[in-house]
Amino acid sequence: MNYLAHSFLTFTDGQIVGQFLEDFIRNRDRFSFPKDIQDGITLHREIDTFTDSHPAIHEAKKVFAPLVRLYSGAFVDVSMDYFVANDLNLNSLAQWKAHSLHVYQVLNKNQQYLPENLRRMLVRMEKEDWLYNYREDRGIKFSMRNVLNKAKYLNPDIPVFDAFLENKGRLQECYNDFFPDLMKHAKEINALL
Repeated sequence: MNYLAHSFLTFTDGQIVGQFLEDFIRNRDRFSFPKDIQDGITLHREIDTFTDSHPAIHEAKKVFAPLVRLYSGAFVDVSMDYFVANDLNLNSLAQWKAHSLHVYQVLNKNQQYLPENLRRMLVRMEKEDWLYNYREDRGIKFSMRNVLNKAKYLNPDIPVFDAFLENKGRLQECYNDFFPDLMKHAKEINALL
């Protein structure tokens, strides 16, 4: 899952911080944070493990695998944020906007825990309101472009966004089959933390 889904699948502000930190820290450093943040790191890992093993995600990867092979999971993660952001059964537009603002506020309030590269990203994320704008095609196109630019072995001109547009219906079905299971799993993991 990508930033919106991870931030949505939290139960405390500390978990929001941990969910974001997971991709920016070394494994051994996770124990240096307060327990609530450690719980967010654990939750992030559990979400990723569950996601990677779900049959609907395996199906969704088939959309991108011919273009990007092993990187297909990264593009599925970005795609799923589009469907989360547009899922009005989870939140109304106003609630998604409030969620985005709350996440930025929590991260800004906890900057002492964020590494410099995450702090720099947060400035851009908040200014451009990435979390809320995942609902737009342009927001997903931007995110996919970022993945292509960061990937060492991918040509930045690979038409992954075109594949997303051409397969939106198929990806929506994968989301519908997957996300309720993920929400249930996240709640179960949270109960154990």
